Amino acid sequence: METLRRFGRKLKTIIGSRRRWALVLYDTILLLIVELMILGVYPSSNEKFTVTDFVRHTVLCFLCVYICRCICVVYRQVWRYGSASAYIRLILADTLAGILYFTFQSLLPLRTITFIRVFSIAALNLLMAMGIRLMYQFLYEKAKTSTNSLQGWDWKLFELLSGSSVTPLAEPVMDDGKSVRIKIAIVGAGTTGTHLAEELLMNLRAAYIPCCFIDNDRDKIGRRIMGIPVLDSEDFSDTMVHAFGIQEIVFALPPMDAGKKKELYEFYRKTGCKIKTYDYPMLSAAGNSKRHMREFDIEELLFRQPIEFHDERTSAYYRDKVVLITGGGGSIGSELCRQIARMQPKQLIILDVYENGAYDVQQELRIAYGKKLNLQVEIVSVCDRRGLEVIFKRYQPDILIHAAAHKHVPLMEHNCCEAVKNNVFGTLNVVELCEQYNVGRFMMVSTDKAVNPTNVMGATKRMCEMIVQSHSKNSKTTVYSATRFGNVLGSAGSVIPLFKKQIMNGGPITVTDKRIIRYFMTIPEASQLVLQSGAMAKNGELFVLDMGKPVKILELAENMIRLSGFEPYRDIDIIETGLRPGEKLYEELLIRTEELDKTENSMIFIERDMPLERSEIQQKLALLRSAVETEDDDTVKDALKEAVPTFYKPEDVNRDAVKAREMRVVLENDRKLVEV
Repeated sequence: METLRRFGRKLKTIIGSRRRWALVLYDTILLLIVELMILGVYPSSNEKFTVTDFVRHTVLCFLCVYICRCICVVYRQVWRYGSASAYIRLILADTLAGILYFTFQSLLPLRTITFIRVFSIAALNLLMAMGIRLMYQFLYEKAKTSTNSLQGWDWKLFELLSGSSVTPLAEPVMDDGKSVRIKIAIVGAGTTGTHLAEELLMNLRAAYIPCCFIDNDRDKIGRRIMGIPVLDSEDFSDTMVHAFGIQEIVFALPPMDAGKKKELYEFYRKTGCKIKTYDYPMLSAAGNSKRHMREFDIEELLFRQPIEFHDERTSAYYRDKVVLITGGGGSIGSELCRQIARMQPKQLIILDVYENGAYDVQQELRIAYGKKLNLQVEIVSVCDRRGLEVIFKRYQPDILIHAAAHKHVPLMEHNCCEAVKNNVFGTLNVVELCEQYNVGRFMMVSTDKAVNPTNVMGATKRMCEMIVQSHSKNSKTTVYSATRFGNVLGSAGSVIPLFKKQIMNGGPITVTDKRIIRYFMTIPEASQLVLQSGAMAKNGELFVLDMGKPVKILELAENMIRLSGFEPYRDIDIIETGLRPGEKLYEELLIRTEELDKTENSMIFIERDMPLERSEIQQKLALLRSAVETEDDDTVKDALKEAVPTFYKPEDVNRDAVKAREMRVVLENDRKLVEV
């Protein structure tokens, strides 16, 4: 029975490789033609060949060629996808076959022929073998990509060569017979761009068709690649857009400096075309990225390089540690959980008062790591001192990352009591319990709004920073630090999701003031910063990230509209709604290296801020505690202004905003863009 199965499998393999045997047959016919031409049609007066001599030479030549081609696996190649390496193998095989043929015909009892005739047979046979394969490739591509199926002799020739038929793809058309494919210009005629063009040309069902390349390489400009013209990037204009009917422009470029990318984006967006980018995974990114054409990511709207902070030393610090994250279900907290989970902690505890977010990240991590990750979730408010103490006693954490906080500026302006209770006294509970239970390290997530705050949320975070720094002075067991960063893209309540919803609804986009500028970073960046700065902290440091240049919210809104395929103010309007309570025009996080201390990471700095004495902090806390007991928001706000000396009125700050260094940076950038 097993013998029959083996015979069946072998027979199936033989039948399945009929195209391979067909190719062997074609090669044999071509060799026979070559032998007839060299030994029969064009005989030498000194070499009179009989039919027997001709047959012997043909058989010997066939055996040499077939054996060498089998050794070089020529007949295992799928020739419709034949590459340069496949043709090189064919050349090597036939070169070796020619040498063997010449050697054996000299040694065997055969009528010998001259070397030049052997060379002619080998060379002409190789040329014809390559020709038939190239013809097959050409006809196959034509059959797959031509809008009109192959007709007449070429179709019959293709069926003869392939032994089968290929159904051509039908190009999608509109009712009037015109193609619906979107015409694109590909910026970059290098490897990435040509891969994209080849994919689109080979697939008539693709939604896009390349009509030109745009490049600055003088060796390519004015020439054609796959029949597509290469245009000069310096001379590209609206005239060319109309001449080629370009509807979208696709960046198919290798990784580049963020400033250069912004420059290109600003140049091509003036054409009015929708702009996209094409990702082609290189060897270094294999397995981590997919090949696809897409809209610009939110991060790319900022035109700054995403910063990677992780190193082995940081990962080693968190490995085999019990890590407790407060606010672990929030935007930053959940990403901190993901980052920590990769570092193989001994145990990860997610603490949050909102069970939905905590549940979501718990399920995500369980799916990703299963039983490899010792994960626990605790639903407790940081305001609940007793509940927190139970958690500390149960888990005895080595590291605590404090990300729990109320963060929405307008809401906290109208809920001052709750802001102080949760942010200030919640942080105080966690700080004191860390000291009481000998937690090795405490890291607090802070914000740029704590710098000269103009709102309740920023003032409470500044108060938290002062509490952390004050406790660092006298603590013998816990190392304290805080990390300050700007707005986080994609976090709950951030401006990007709001703009996306407004664009989907057809607009308008609302901005509180068209002059507003903000610093931005991604959620992974913010989380990695917290982890690395916490790992390098010695005690009491207030870390600040160099976040580059601030971004105009108006510019961000305009870019999002354009990348969605619309034109600002024509398709979707942008309107001002007026500054919200406590909102200021700019955030003060610009790195002034002369005022900050450097760290081993060139992107992380330490704020020079003298910690207050514990007694002074106690006085401020007593003032706030008394105000909170009144349950009156105005009383709490007044107490907060007294406790935080840098708490200013937003009107005072906004009045002089044009003089601020941050605003001047943005104005200078705008001026340079206009000049360009």
